Amino acid sequence: MNSKLDRRKKYTRMVLKNSLMTLLKEKSILAVTVKEICALADINRSTFYSHFQDQFDLLNQIEEEIIHDMNETLSAYNFNQGEETLQMTEKIVEYVAENSDVCITLFSEHGDSNFKKRVMMVASEHTIKNGLSMYPIDSEITEYVSMFAISGSIHVVENWLKNGMDKSPKEIAELINNLTNKGLSYLNE
Repeated sequence: MNSKLDRRKKYTRMVLKNSLMTLLKEKSILAVTVKEICALADINRSTFYSHFQDQFDLLNQIEEEIIHDMNETLSAYNFNQGEETLQMTEKIVEYVAENSDVCITLFSEHGDSNFKKRVMMVASEHTIKNGLSMYPIDSEITEYVSMFAISGSIHVVENWLKNGMDKSPKEIAELINNLTNKGLSYLNE
């Protein structure tokens, strides 16, 4: 009986998350109501409130799952080795591809504007802590270098999503890795 309740709880949360993502494709979180989410999910409001405080809490839970998954992926690799950096980048891009509907919505103008900042902070923590140690960079500019590389990478991924993922995750990972490590001089090779 307990596993049946767990399955039902997971299903309810999944349907509510999918309903919110559908609504965010059309309007901002500020314009979305719990009533609309419940109607689309075909779930009553008391059930919604047994899982989430409000639509903002639901959005936050979705974002937290993505941030958690990113942290897990980034923690699994050794940035000091070039090959692992490429593998890590490819895994992140594959994750984005597998969750493209959610990522497109969260990065859109209807998503939470703080989400992109949070993604950048997670990536920055990992690159500053691990990735930039292999380069002779003055500690005063490490944060700037990291933010430049990360924001460029995020924009490449966003553009790739907008273009319908017209290249493979491996191609995008290689592009990001080459531009990050070699800069624009990579294009002259």
